[in-house]
Amino acid sequence: MSEKNSNAKLDYSLLLIIILLAIISIFTLYTLDPYLEQNPLYENVYLKQMIWYIAGSMAIAVIMMFDYDRFRQVSWLLYGIGIISLVMLYFHFPPGIADEVNGAWGWFKFPGIGSIQPAEFMKVFLIIFLAHIMVAHNEKYPEHTVKMDLWLLCKLGFFTLIPIYFLIEQPDLGGVLVLISITSCMILVSGIKWRIILTILGTFLICFISAITIYLTNTEEVNQFLYDHDLDHVVERFQGWLFPDQYSQGGAYQTIKAMLAIGSGQLSGKGIGGIQAANEVPEYHTDYIFTAIAEQFGFFGSSIVILIYFLLIYRLIYIALRCNDPFASYMVTGIIGLFTYQVFQNIGMSIQLLPVTGLPLPFISYGGSSTLTYMIAIGIVLSIYYRIKTYMFDES
Repeated sequence: MSEKNSNAKLDYSLLLIIILLAIISIFTLYTLDPYLEQNPLYENVYLKQMIWYIAGSMAIAVIMMFDYDRFRQVSWLLYGIGIISLVMLYFHFPPGIADEVNGAWGWFKFPGIGSIQPAEFMKVFLIIFLAHIMVAHNEKYPEHTVKMDLWLLCKLGFFTLIPIYFLIEQPDLGGVLVLISITSCMILVSGIKWRIILTILGTFLICFISAITIYLTNTEEVNQFLYDHDLDHVVERFQGWLFPDQYSQGGAYQTIKAMLAIGSGQLSGKGIGGIQAANEVPEYHTDYIFTAIAEQFGFFGSSIVILIYFLLIYRLIYIALRCNDPFASYMVTGIIGLFTYQVFQNIGMSIQLLPVTGLPLPFISYGGSSTLTYMIAIGIVLSIYYRIKTYMFDES
């Protein structure tokens, strides 16, 4: 446990933002309750979400009792726990506990408790572990040479590819993209020379454009290749994204229904409970909860939600810039990558800007594992801010 710091302080701005998102989440889920009751597997999601927020608040309180530097000491352990849990799901072990949902083996189902999704916790474990690797590398090699930068890049890539492999096997495309986003953001602040980063970015863009070109010119062949490798869900989502009219009853079904619901909200929305398409939009309380907000509260309501997320990211960037400890700064940067990508992806897929990936909207979508993971991430940030030391001759 850390010693008392005379400069210790709580970030009330960040706490207020999280409280606002929690209120929006629980209230929106409450408005969906009459429509969710029609589902034979109905459960009081707004009450369960409230319980998860309480559990998350307790997790924040526990995390803040300890110095964030303690995470560095157990980073290998946390990463190992995350990988072992993914390996267990890969082998569907233990039987009866490892659970399949919509064709994906990504949950442990505990009777009387509920389901836990290890991939969500792996996001935070990876952030902590990569931050440790970056600090240890920079301490051992203080002079950045091309050789040492490439070695650091290889280490970050290797330890990220291990969980990515198991997420691909589940399959969980959304989780894979989140891990890539986290690692990419952390690489940007790792001290690796920019010419190396720009070279990699340029190579990636060329490969991405080439892949899109190949897909558009050889659609049938590429689709058959993906089908042969059990990537049917990827094919359906890309088809629905690129050709929504042709696949309105297939991969584009969710997107089309979501777009109709969002458009029907217009400027001010239909009002509380004014949801006509709730029985048609799949996963209204999870992946497509932004659709429910836009339909009920219109452009104004959804804009407020986006503004709150903007303030969240802005606050996290502010804290990352104020950190005098590289380990703390790296962790906050990874958390920025986690939240930024998921917000952009979730809202983007709801308005057909991006393909459907099944990612929840942070802090608002219903989900026990995801909500608890986000609260743990915020707990780490609050612990960092609480212990930020200010010096007399800081430039600020």
